[in-house]
Amino acid sequence: MKSSVEALEGNQVKLYVEVEEAEFDSEIDKAFKLIAKEVRLPGFRPGKAPRKVLEAQVGIGPAREQALRDGVPEYLAKAVREHGVDLISTPEVEITDGQESGPIEFEATCTIRPVVEVPGYDSLSIELPVLDVTDDELDEARNAELRKSGALVDADRPAEEGDFLTLDLTASRDGEEVIGLNTEDWNYEIGQGWVSDDFDEQVTGSTAGDELAFSSTPKGTEEAADFTVKVTAVQKMDMPEMTDEWVADNTGEFETIDEWTTALKERISEQKLNGMRQGLVTKITDALTGLSEIEAPAPMVDSDLNQRVQNTMQQFQAQGIDFGQWMEMTGQEPEQFIESMRGQSEQAVKSDLALRAVAAAEDFEVEDHEIEGEYARMAMQYGQKAKEIRKAYEQNDAVSELLAQIKKNKALDWLVRNVDFVDENGAALDRDLVLGHAHDEDGNHTHDHNHDEEGTDETSEEAAES
Repeated sequence: MKSSVEALEGNQVKLYVEVEEAEFDSEIDKAFKLIAKEVRLPGFRPGKAPRKVLEAQVGIGPAREQALRDGVPEYLAKAVREHGVDLISTPEVEITDGQESGPIEFEATCTIRPVVEVPGYDSLSIELPVLDVTDDELDEARNAELRKSGALVDADRPAEEGDFLTLDLTASRDGEEVIGLNTEDWNYEIGQGWVSDDFDEQVTGSTAGDELAFSSTPKGTEEAADFTVKVTAVQKMDMPEMTDEWVADNTGEFETIDEWTTALKERISEQKLNGMRQGLVTKITDALTGLSEIEAPAPMVDSDLNQRVQNTMQQFQAQGIDFGQWMEMTGQEPEQFIESMRGQSEQAVKSDLALRAVAAAEDFEVEDHEIEGEYARMAMQYGQKAKEIRKAYEQNDAVSELLAQIKKNKALDWLVRNVDFVDENGAALDRDLVLGHAHDEDGNHTHDHNHDEEGTDETSEEAAES
């Protein structure tokens, strides 16, 4: 087999492949063996008829057609590997010679992953939320604890934010009940914003015995529904007074308001810090893609979007949720549901390209022990042997993608160790504070790279499941 490659415009290349007649003849042999299993000839068991006998009976045409269908994809795969073509969609193949006889020649137009640059990645600054605990946050935390010891009492006034209403609720569209929004004696706190954007506004000011009727769009849907709300009670939370005695009697480990407040402040600070760390990868990749105008190729976006839809469907199935019923309840069409995730896929593709660019700029390499470590990790994940995972990757031509994924992970680690962290006021944040226990002994950031933002993690591991 001979092959060559030609660069085209628009992230495309064209592969030219030529297969000598003698080499292609082995594909025809394979095709005749398949035909032999289907054709019944007197004197021969199924699958045992010689090629010459079959040629005399059915001709070489059907075998050559079968050989082209089976062989061309294999020759194309060899050419892709030989020239390191980074495909992102199925190539368009045209057989230019050899359909009837002689050597086989074909050309394949291939859309490839674009190579981008992200200037300034080595001086990136990441803005993170202010970690200081505000007085309002402390008050909210203290009140939340006090409410646990509180009691609901009749408000004897129109309903205000923070009050609890006992409601009989119905919602319908075109005379049909909206699933999940028809209930009796429902205790609802004004201000939660659970039902619709303006539901709280509609019920504020109501009193016991009021019946309300209005139109509003339930959360998670795009179509308005007709609501009927009967208010049977308006109650407020009667909370105990915050004293040292209450603290000693109810917190279990603190004796004074000051001790308790200090502990609450530390807890809130740790929660904010953990939340910041959880969003760190997204912050970094978003900032990275913002350094360059990266266009997300449609084939990559569609591939990522398809994977997201499959994952979502699997999650519904695992939770025992009927997808069709859920769609009906939320008032969505399947196309709307799919398109709602397209933005995430576009960002994931941009992150993929940007991280590859950093990996290339830093000239990261993958050592043998690193790829073996990935095989071992996936073996544990899928309950298989590492050699089985390796074989699956090799058979599916997915090793190059796994190498790219490891390099992307290295790029992300490099960014975590080298970007500047600042708060919303521009003040520098201590790296050790930001990363905390996520540092290993060598100062490397250890984290789970299987984030949606990166886009290709799950697709790169599909070979392990095949």
